[in-house]
Amino acid sequence: MQDHLRISAGIIPVRFIHRKPIFLLLRVFHYWDFPKGGIISKETDIQAAVRELKEETAIKQISFPWGTKFYETPPYAKGKIARYFLGKTEQTQVSLLVNPIIGIPEHHEFRWVYYEAAHALLSERVQKVLNWGHQLIENSFMAESPQLEFAKIGS
Repeated sequence: MQDHLRISAGIIPVRFIHRKPIFLLLRVFHYWDFPKGGIISKETDIQAAVRELKEETAIKQISFPWGTKFYETPPYAKGKIARYFLGKTEQTQVSLLVNPIIGIPEHHEFRWVYYEAAHALLSERVQKVLNWGHQLIENSFMAESPQLEFAKIGS
């Protein structure tokens, strides 16, 4: 059944301000999403996601401290599936680069936003992606907290 489905790969770019996550969203027309695009032949999904991030935003520095787990959307738009990875960057500058095929940038605007603002901008389908990424971040902070508490007590 998956033969007719098209998979795109993307990254939920996140950086932190005082341990609070801030997410990068891209807008095309009235629709907000994370950087993503099609997988090219012989490219893995994560390689495609990194390439699309670079092509769409000029972000070259990305790491995957939460591993290469991904969130995959149910089929939408005539069988398309989007697979998202959570990636951390320190890079704050974003450039909406010109797509050489169409001759214009693929997106009209970008914003670095906190979770609540991101949730308000995203469609329900992409809100689920954001919720998944935010939960991974929250779980990693919760896993750190016992060690942090021990360090405070033992100091």
